[in-house]
Amino acid sequence: MNARVAMGVAVDTHTIRVGDQLLIAGQAFTIEDMTALPRNAKRLHFTSGESFTMQAHTVLYATRATRPDTTGARSGRARPRPR
Repeated sequence: MNARVAMGVAVDTHTIRVGDQLLIAGQAFTIEDMTALPRNAKRLHFTSGESFTMQAHTVLYATRATRPDTTGARSGRARPRPR
């Protein structure tokens, strides 16, 4: 099954991925490519043709499409206890 869900994640230059969608100044941008720069910075290239330089200390919130966990393994979140 290829079902995907959108998940909000905090990203920095080490965790950001191609395909992540960022909301910058109220406008959504999808990352198409990235270029590594000195001092752990990255230049993000968007599908719209625009680019954004992300410094190493910058933390942004992204929407990432992921497949839901179907293995039954715990996702790191505590399940609510039954009452």
